[in-house]
Amino acid sequence: MSGPSDEASRPGVVLSTIFDAPINILIVDDEPKNLTVLETLLDSPGYRLVRAESADQALLALVAEEFALLILDVRMPGMTGFELAQTIKGRKKTARVPIIFLTAYYNEDQHVLEGYGSGAVDYLHKPVNAAVLRSKVAVFAELHRKSREVEVSNRALLAEVTERRRAEEQLQELNENLDRLVDERTRALEQLEADLREAGRRKDEFIATLAHELRNPLAPVRNAAQLLQYHEDIPAPARQARDIIARQVRVMSRLIEDLMDMSRINQGRIELRRERVELAGVVELAVEASRPSLLEFGHELALRLPEAPIALDADPIRLSQVFVNLLTNAAKYTDRRGRIELAAALQDGEVRVTVSDDGIGIPADELPNVFAMFAQVEGALTRSRGGLGIGLTLVKHLVELHGGRVEARSAGVGRGSAFVVTLPLPSAASAGPGIAGEAAAAPACEPLKVLVVDDHLDGAESMAALLALHGHEVRMAHDGEAALAAADAFRPDVMLLDIGLPLLSGYEVCRRLRERPWGRQINVIALTGWGDQDAVEKGEAAGFDRHLVKPVDEPTLVAALAGLPPPKSQVPSPG
Repeated sequence: MSGPSDEASRPGVVLSTIFDAPINILIVDDEPKNLTVLETLLDSPGYRLVRAESADQALLALVAEEFALLILDVRMPGMTGFELAQTIKGRKKTARVPIIFLTAYYNEDQHVLEGYGSGAVDYLHKPVNAAVLRSKVAVFAELHRKSREVEVSNRALLAEVTERRRAEEQLQELNENLDRLVDERTRALEQLEADLREAGRRKDEFIATLAHELRNPLAPVRNAAQLLQYHEDIPAPARQARDIIARQVRVMSRLIEDLMDMSRINQGRIELRRERVELAGVVELAVEASRPSLLEFGHELALRLPEAPIALDADPIRLSQVFVNLLTNAAKYTDRRGRIELAAALQDGEVRVTVSDDGIGIPADELPNVFAMFAQVEGALTRSRGGLGIGLTLVKHLVELHGGRVEARSAGVGRGSAFVVTLPLPSAASAGPGIAGEAAAAPACEPLKVLVVDDHLDGAESMAALLALHGHEVRMAHDGEAALAAADAFRPDVMLLDIGLPLLSGYEVCRRLRERPWGRQINVIALTGWGDQDAVEKGEAAGFDRHLVKPVDEPTLVAALAGLPPPKSQVPSPG
């Protein structure tokens, strides 16, 4: 409910009050009885009559109030009506007040002219005709009322214009502030984006450097374990230690590759090398790669594949990586001597491959998050299974790159889990050449002259020893300049060349080697801890023939040497 003060504060109420107020009329006469007569004649609720019996009283009244009309007797003691009129018209505040003269004596034309000359708007003779006087007063009262309405409206309009201008200024200020805030926010977001890109670049650089630094010490460990494979006469505890070392090196290598693959995926730098393959061949490769993990925990693996070949348009290496990660994940999170099954079936133009186990299971509330990076099932944390928590994330990305999808299922804790990979079948009905069930043994190659260049002494010596077991003649060098000097003296058929070397990088060594006439005939293989695409591309530009990433396993190394073109005739070694 609003009170009187609230009513008065509203603009419509204020204007109504002003417009309904009676009009002020000043009547001036030195005879009180004449004033009474005028009050009687002009008595009306719309008028407020103010009496003045002398010029001085009239002037005081004009100073104090605003009047719509002045009815003025001409003949008055002290100051005549004409003189008073001139005074009134000479003042700015009262100059526009209309004056009606009343007189009973000054009837000649010269007096009338004098009256008009002093500022009068009318000149009436006494006795005044009441109707005429009322009519004239009504006209001037209405004019004043209209004038007052116009003035009030103008003030209201001016106030509205002022308010609107103020609102426009405020709006402009708000817009300017908003533009400034948007600019600041945009700059902040651009800076944040730049910072994130820089952080991402530094992270990728760190991961690549970390992988390189981890691979370097792993290489001689793997080489040493592979050398020990040629000594079956060692005691059983030593054989067991050798096998443990070999298995753990494989695990460590796979962790490093998973970490690098996630970095490549985040950069959008993984490209599939699709070809027509058979699912059975891909699965066989995955089973072979996962066998050490399965044997370590004593698990039983059951394979259920359709008898008819299933052709896929896929990258065989990346797709086998998917199943390797799923099988090793099942092996880790299933208690010893558990059962793991890999089953495939055709359904609605797709193939579904399910890897299931009877392991620790997955809580229902954690199922939606199992593919998130670094996610770990809570119950698994107490089982010390290891891993970085990126294997399933990698699975999801690789499956989606193949146009498929992957789903995790589990009936709950302690009730096992299943991962279902769904892949599209190629449009062509016929299956292309499949992947062989087992990697064909690398054919033995003729003994080669091999120069091993690595600043990591253990890595170089263990690699040289492994190559010597295969009948190759081996020399070593441990920095870039020594590598070129050894190549000049030894003239090798093959150079296994590290990239990060003292004095000269492997890239520079390769470039300088290719500048020598005989150096164009050498097969140069990068054997390095740098496995990112940049390193591969820089190697190709420098003249490398192949790129192997440490720690390289013996079958891969043997296959790489066997796959080289036969040694070309060379300029004889000096001396």
